[in-house]
Amino acid sequence: MSGFSSSSQGLAYAMDEEQASPAQPPAEVLFERLFLEKYALIVSMLFRLTGDRMRAEELANEVFLKLYRQPVALRGDGNPGGWLYRTALNLGIDALRAHSRRKQYEQEAARHLLRSQEAGNPLDEVLRAERRDRVRLVLAALKPSQAQILVLRHSGFSYKELAQILGLAPGSIGTVLARAEAEFQRRYLELYGNEEEL
Repeated sequence: MSGFSSSSQGLAYAMDEEQASPAQPPAEVLFERLFLEKYALIVSMLFRLTGDRMRAEELANEVFLKLYRQPVALRGDGNPGGWLYRTALNLGIDALRAHSRRKQYEQEAARHLLRSQEAGNPLDEVLRAERRDRVRLVLAALKPSQAQILVLRHSGFSYKELAQILGLAPGSIGTVLARAEAEFQRRYLELYGNEEEL
């Protein structure tokens, strides 16, 4: 029995040697055959999935590179074509997900840019700049203590922080701030009329 086993292994080895050319091992022959048979089909499938011909070709090349680096997949389950399609679909779906995430990030960045530019209308920007200049002129005409409390409050400081910064009693901040706002409004209207919203 052991002689039969060793002779059958020798016969199988001899058959493999006859089928493979000396320059190309069997794995390379199978790879080349699969590439010629399946490449166009893989690209076509990936193109339908991604909608981008160049991306489909890149992914197909990646699939075949994976196959070349894992020659065991050529013989693994006896279905290397199935392995190619599964691998291509996985890569294609991953590419779709990555594209979707990238698109979401780009759209959010664009929305953020639009919000920060407030629609980016040049006329609106000119009007805002003019309004800022008017506000600065009115602030310059106020008592320094009034200008300070208005700028600090507009910068987001709390009443407690205003009291600490300006050296005032915490209970007086509301009154001081109300007086400063009233004086600002009076001077602004005096200079520019009541057309502007304050």
